[in-house]
Amino acid sequence: MKYQSQKVALAYFAVALGLFAVQVLGGLLAGYIYVAPNFLSELLPFNIVRMLHTNSLIVWLLLGFMGSAYFLIPEEAEREIHSTKLAYLQLIILVVGTLGVVLTYVFNLFEGNWLLGKEGREFIEQPKWVKVGIVVAALIFLFNITMTVLKGKKTAITNILLLGLWGLALLFLFSFYNPSNLSLDKQYWWNVVHLWVEGVWELIMASVLAYLMLKLTGVDREVIEKWLYVIVAAALFSGILGTGHHYYWIGTPGYWQWIGSIFSSLEVIPFFAMMAFAFVMVWKGRRDHPNKAALLWSLGCATLAFFGAGVWGFLHTLHGVNYYTHGTQITAAHGHLAFFGAYVSLNLAIITYAMPLLRGRDPYNQVLNMASFWLMAGGMSFMTFVLTFAGTVQTHLQRVMGEYYMDVQDQLAVFYWMRFGAGAAFVLGAILFIYAVAMPRREVIQPGEAAGAPAE
Repeated sequence: MKYQSQKVALAYFAVALGLFAVQVLGGLLAGYIYVAPNFLSELLPFNIVRMLHTNSLIVWLLLGFMGSAYFLIPEEAEREIHSTKLAYLQLIILVVGTLGVVLTYVFNLFEGNWLLGKEGREFIEQPKWVKVGIVVAALIFLFNITMTVLKGKKTAITNILLLGLWGLALLFLFSFYNPSNLSLDKQYWWNVVHLWVEGVWELIMASVLAYLMLKLTGVDREVIEKWLYVIVAAALFSGILGTGHHYYWIGTPGYWQWIGSIFSSLEVIPFFAMMAFAFVMVWKGRRDHPNKAALLWSLGCATLAFFGAGVWGFLHTLHGVNYYTHGTQITAAHGHLAFFGAYVSLNLAIITYAMPLLRGRDPYNQVLNMASFWLMAGGMSFMTFVLTFAGTVQTHLQRVMGEYYMDVQDQLAVFYWMRFGAGAAFVLGAILFIYAVAMPRREVIQPGEAAGAPAE
């Protein structure tokens, strides 16, 4: 670690990993409720569990992105962060907002209150006071990192990262607009949800992945930057109009079916380019980096993102197919693997790389870390296949044969049990990962050495 202010990232990563644990445990609980619907039905209803699961996912990913920025921007800009005090203040605001959200959801506080009560819009259910806090924290963050970059060296990585982070913050402002017309509401709602995960988040992913490739492989910066610009151009070209694949059946004009089908089909290209980029950089690289776990997570991120966001997204993005499949378990299969591959794995990769540096140690517990990768990647892949089969059966029975929704759900029970088993394996992997990066490696004392004495 070259700059003292990079230690700010340690606090962000710690809070992010805590919320990661909450998120996966909430997902496991939601998976069990699928097979035992009355479990905790009065104490903690399924809709609350699901809100905690999805909201904690979004918040911990955002904290991971922010921690990544505070870690890599000083190295890229070759100067200290503009203000570490502002960085910690921003984290405090986000933590207070997160606690407020949890208490509001779990105890159903201030129901119906326009300022203090939760809203009914999926993923952005946060009370308005929390959304205001998020905007304030985002403004502090953007000011802090932008001033750091402006006063320091500018690189392609920092430029793309800034573009993605500014876009993330500005697009969140659409969450304040909640029109009474349902079609209009959904149109603007997707400006947050889609343009985040299939737009500006892809810019953040590409820039952080480029940074990791730069550090782990030793490939020249010029080569990495050329790849980065191509990936970002493809992501923006396909992702913005690709929003149309959400507009098929919400009351918007019919031309969106063609726009959405064509441009969302092209969204496979940037994810394939990112996968090719990662493997080509490793192949061209001349550096035998000691942090093998970070390299595994980086390659896993690019690969799983291509299959989850690219291939599984393409499976049901054409409007003729989507007419039958939208809202089925095929959507759940795509969503789970896409989020894990693209953004969860990205954060776990940068945390794996940064944690030893932030704590002043060599990479440690790498075997446990790599075991956690295979547990999580294997569990999520199996879950994706299970949900894909469940969605295929559901599509045929419900959308083609016309059977009732609940009758079909009863016939999918075996798939939901398998999904729960895959979730248990994933949670085990998540716990193993947190232990691997948080706990120091036990020192091995050679025969004849005194405890605490350095080895020859």
